[in-house]
Amino acid sequence: MHSKIVQAAVLLAILSVFVTLDEKHVQAGEVGTSSYKVLDPIRHGSLTVFPVVTARSYPTNEFLTLDEGLRSGDVVVTEAGNVQGLIRRRSVPQVRHEGAEVNRLVLVNNSNRPLLLLAGEIVTGGKQDRVIGKDRIVPAESDPVDLSVFCVEPGRWVATSEHFGASGAMYGGVGKTMGGPITMMAQPSVRAKAMGDKDQGKVWAEVRKQQDAVRMQVMADAPPPAAAEVASTSSYARVMENSEVKKQVDEVAKPIDQNYQSLIRQLRDRNAVGVVVAVNGRIIWADLFASTSLLEKYWPKLVRSYASEAVVVRAKDVDVSTSRAQDFLADMEGRRETIESEPGVYRHTEVNGDGFKAFSLTSLLPKTGFDVHVAKMAD
Repeated sequence: MHSKIVQAAVLLAILSVFVTLDEKHVQAGEVGTSSYKVLDPIRHGSLTVFPVVTARSYPTNEFLTLDEGLRSGDVVVTEAGNVQGLIRRRSVPQVRHEGAEVNRLVLVNNSNRPLLLLAGEIVTGGKQDRVIGKDRIVPAESDPVDLSVFCVEPGRWVATSEHFGASGAMYGGVGKTMGGPITMMAQPSVRAKAMGDKDQGKVWAEVRKQQDAVRMQVMADAPPPAAAEVASTSSYARVMENSEVKKQVDEVAKPIDQNYQSLIRQLRDRNAVGVVVAVNGRIIWADLFASTSLLEKYWPKLVRSYASEAVVVRAKDVDVSTSRAQDFLADMEGRRETIESEPGVYRHTEVNGDGFKAFSLTSLLPKTGFDVHVAKMAD
């Protein structure tokens, strides 16, 4: 009996050392994949989502999301040629553009909070709908900032509005707590072409591929008017907002959303910060945030993006294990690392490894120094 007590005491001492060491690494801003723990999955159809918790979260209330900025009017997104009149401080040289460009938009953050942009967020309007190509932070009360974007609406080059806004992506009960329309998040296969390949031709090719898949599989039994609407548009956003497409995406997204929202409430004290995503037994993606509250802001459109990927997969459901999801997060060592930085604002790191690409956005604003968002995609 005495020996068992001694063994237990030794075990507790060892565990306390590991916890202390882990906490020191977290406080030093050295949070790695070892600090993430993957929990048992939530499944519906061919979509599997693994919740992820972490040792510690960070204060993120200072950050403004694109949805919040567009709803309040504090964030303005426009074609490059419309930038005149948006300059805030005349002592700073004006940004000048002669006209609109496919892969460039201009954004102004008029709020007193730094703006967080995620690669994959879609803004609709202007001459073409665009998808943001890279995570970044825009300082509070910014002058016009050039955004690297990709068109997700091949064919149109006629202005529908001067400024870009949100798509009508809040529907079907997912995201009703968001307080208004939310921007759409492109599904992982489209996000991958923008974030990883950074190639407009490949983005267009993937958009057409997904539109064709929707037409063939989702619209096969749809009423003729709905099918005709999908067939007549080149807009990725309009296809995904079609009533029949939304209905089928909802069938996948709502059960996952409801289960995960409930799980987040239960796991808030354990710092639920993200997910690993698998479709038909293949792990394809991970999204991780600096806090539970930041995850909750993005979750409604993230879950719909994952579900959009799953609705065109008609293969037999295949299970994927929690250990495989944990291994996916643990492998972040790459052959090549690319770093872009705006001093005092953010650092963006891309890691290219064997069979994956990983991206991290680190805030360099005062009193931060932590990863705000980490994304990983399987090649």
